[in-house]
Amino acid sequence: MNAVIPHADPAPPAAGGVLVASGRWQVVAGDPALEQVADTLRALLAPHLSDRLLPAGTRHTGVPTLTLALDDLPRAAPRTTLGVDPAGGAHPADEAYRLRVTADGITCLARTAEGAFRAGTTAAQLIATAHGTGELPFQEVADAPRYAWRGLMVDPARTFLTPDELRRIIDLAALYKLNVLHLHLTDNEGWRIELPGTPRLTETGADGRARDFYTVADYRSLQEYAARRFVTVVPEIDLPGHCRTLREAVPGLREAPAPAGLKERFPFVPPLDLTDEATHAAVTRILAEVCELTTGPHVHIGADEAFGATPESFAASVRELRAIVRAFGKRPVGWQESSRAGIEPRDIAQHWVDVPMMDLPDTSEELAGRPELATAGMTPEIVGALKSFFAPTDQDVERVVEAGGRILLSPQSHLYLDRPYAAESVPPEQAGTAGRLGFTAYRPRSIRHTASWDPSAYPVPDASVAGVEATVFAERFKGFEDVTVLLLPRLASVAEAAWCGRAPQWTEYRERLARHGRLWTQRGLAYLPGTEVPWEGDDRQDRG
Repeated sequence: MNAVIPHADPAPPAAGGVLVASGRWQVVAGDPALEQVADTLRALLAPHLSDRLLPAGTRHTGVPTLTLALDDLPRAAPRTTLGVDPAGGAHPADEAYRLRVTADGITCLARTAEGAFRAGTTAAQLIATAHGTGELPFQEVADAPRYAWRGLMVDPARTFLTPDELRRIIDLAALYKLNVLHLHLTDNEGWRIELPGTPRLTETGADGRARDFYTVADYRSLQEYAARRFVTVVPEIDLPGHCRTLREAVPGLREAPAPAGLKERFPFVPPLDLTDEATHAAVTRILAEVCELTTGPHVHIGADEAFGATPESFAASVRELRAIVRAFGKRPVGWQESSRAGIEPRDIAQHWVDVPMMDLPDTSEELAGRPELATAGMTPEIVGALKSFFAPTDQDVERVVEAGGRILLSPQSHLYLDRPYAAESVPPEQAGTAGRLGFTAYRPRSIRHTASWDPSAYPVPDASVAGVEATVFAERFKGFEDVTVLLLPRLASVAEAAWCGRAPQWTEYRERLARHGRLWTQRGLAYLPGTEVPWEGDDRQDRG
């Protein structure tokens, strides 16, 4: 058995044997078109091999070689690549590959550079997770993805992540064959992308403190870095709600009409009314710059939780947001609520919630038994208001499918990785860290709970699925290490479900996962060594 995640089922070759992977390695491009891929793989391997990795341009006999080659292979696996190509091609990219481990090293074969890179990440995991002896059994792997869009959303709007930290997240995503980094760049708490046409967005905030943000140069550089790892950056400008920072920077934007009596009952940041000419012009200027700066084909318009707008006003604003993005040559993506403004066949709606998934109590007695909700300030009135506000979510997926749109699966129940860890998953030495992380309104869940998620269990036809995306919102944590502790180890099982199209088999999966703690430690990434996993070596002690 190898420890590769996502699962890559190995077949033994005709002649058995082992390759010793604990010595020096060299990475070679067998085709000039793969030289940049080889350079990128050397960079990904560097934390694991250190001075055991030979520099580019050197060839040594007797040293195992990771060889990348192009080959006119037949389709490498029975899985069908489905969904929307996040890089913008007319058809999803060909990421199929074959890999062989022999006495000479590891050979990666694919029809495309992207497929060769995916094979290279499998090879990198084989090397990094080899047992202490460093022996890799001879084997052959034929592999291809189930879903074309395999994403991770991070939330620098609430907790800023530096460009270098985002690069480390891109590397992690690429190692697990994710191919989208969704950046939640704006929210009530922050605006994180420089737009020269509206400089006040990234000037000193209302509290007098300088804002953290990505300059134009930062953003372009991040996209270039991601593209070399076959990861597409999707920026999110979350409107018409979640707009306090925008209102501070651009005073006078018209408020959306609110439902009668709402202002007297609950506080909220008024969503925008994009039917207003001045508000429409300001938002158009902003989205024009975002679209111009973005090299990928998609721009996320948000369109979630527009609390304080009438349904009619919300739908009108979402239609305008979509039209603006399309006018500047990009394809709009929105949270599932955007479907209520109408859906066209090319539209993508990101499914994240329905009322049953929210797991809210029905009675005051049930609420009293949910301490995490009391900590979040929930009252019977607030719970009732939430159920009423989110009631239309129960029809969103059906609405998208019937209109011919695509669903991006991000269910809060399993793929919101800002959910607290269940106490039984947390080793005693990390109880303090785990206890302060995660959104308090969510019921804590185990590592196995996340790994049980099966994308094929949804009543959505294959042709209607754009792909899978995990999210980690940042309401309750600060800093890069908190992000990685929430992501790891749970992100690995999401990546497997997205690539393979099914949940991993837990007993077998936890044995593979146990060998990845060492990989994360070598990359300097903090993680939660959950008690459900038999971590190899001294990982739990090292991470305490």
